[in-house]
Amino acid sequence: MSRKLLLEHINVPGINTLEVYRQKGGYRAVEKALKTLTPEEIVEEVKKSGLRGRGGAGFPTGMKWSFLAKPEGVARYLVCNADESEPGTFKDRYLMTYIPHALIEGMIVASFALGAKVSYIYVRGEMMPQIRILEKAIAEAKAAGWLGKNILGTGYDLELYVQPGGGAYICGEETALLESLEGKRGNPRIKPPFPAIAGLYGCPTVVNNVESIAAVVPIINDGGDEYAKIGVGRSTGTKLISASGNLVKPGVYEIELGLPVEEFIYSDEYCGGIANGKRLKATVAGGSSVPILPANLTLKYANGEPRLMSYESLSEGGFATGTMMGSGGFIAFDEDQCIVRNTWNFSRFYHHESCGQCSPCREGTGWMEKVLHKIEHGHGSMDDVDLLWDIQRKIEGNTICPLGDAAAWPVASAIRHFRDEFEWHIKEPVKSQQQNYGIANYAVPIEKAPVTEEK
Repeated sequence: MSRKLLLEHINVPGINTLEVYRQKGGYRAVEKALKTLTPEEIVEEVKKSGLRGRGGAGFPTGMKWSFLAKPEGVARYLVCNADESEPGTFKDRYLMTYIPHALIEGMIVASFALGAKVSYIYVRGEMMPQIRILEKAIAEAKAAGWLGKNILGTGYDLELYVQPGGGAYICGEETALLESLEGKRGNPRIKPPFPAIAGLYGCPTVVNNVESIAAVVPIINDGGDEYAKIGVGRSTGTKLISASGNLVKPGVYEIELGLPVEEFIYSDEYCGGIANGKRLKATVAGGSSVPILPANLTLKYANGEPRLMSYESLSEGGFATGTMMGSGGFIAFDEDQCIVRNTWNFSRFYHHESCGQCSPCREGTGWMEKVLHKIEHGHGSMDDVDLLWDIQRKIEGNTICPLGDAAAWPVASAIRHFRDEFEWHIKEPVKSQQQNYGIANYAVPIEKAPVTEEK
């Protein structure tokens, strides 16, 4: 069994209450941090842990904290990004629902380390149950003296607020989130300046994901060096994975980074294999925005070595034969699933969620949706596949925020690995409306890297 740091007590009755959370060692990290450590020492422990952002970017958390400007007399803010709108990702919602005090404890420790006296949890607008759970937990913590004035008699003050979002995917991007938090339309800002210099209300701000902040608790309790012993290479600690799709046991799993992908999919401890005895066709390993991989490249590198659930291993081979860890939204597709239809579905989402600020994204996402609709519904031509490739290439890297990249990568990878399925839809327009293409050669292990056009 892998080690559990965040979900160890998730099934304990009443763990969502302060009383039971305290019985299981909750808020020890706050006592240790506020009474025995300086803010600088806390930042150093997080650096030593090797913790990387769990929201998708994978940037070292301690390094991000160290960039925070500290001008005299200027407020600093910590904002928790609980927007979680990435299709296929639901780990943060799970954490907030069942063990909200883990997030609140992490917020207190991180706020102290950053010198923030006011902090915010920005929650996706559709998550009203989680918003109510967090507000109740914050009220419990404040009544018990863990929030408010002079926490634990240390002289440190902290007010923590929950802010509902408006339901826009774009507000998962940190600067769009800050715009929304200020009461404006959630459009991403041009950087620089970065939030660490000029963030919320023009003040130095750190924005971190729910899981990233919750992970600070075991780091402070056990020490950064101990946390770094878990995992592999620069992928240290544990990671929450949202597993969905055609799996026997979908759900949220906490894994030690470095677990073989094959073990995660097929072992009884985790997903239990592909549902209904079907074969694996493809996976999206980190949420809808990361490249889709065929089964053979999901389980192994192009050279045949096993692929691991880690930042480095999943990206091995670049976009030609690899993907990304992303937010940990792991979606499995069995042999009956249509890659063209799934790609069209993703493109519809990104077209709908584009804020419209950048022309390549505003126009390009719509074009991709329309072309994919043509192909999926039996009206495509061979030129459409090349047109799709050209459109995504002109979106990627040409927008203010990563939404353009997120829209382009699924299309590019689907064409790269499943071009024959796109062409079959075009050559067999009637048959493609009656049946799916199937698995073809996608599950057959490969001996060497296929010849593909580099991105």
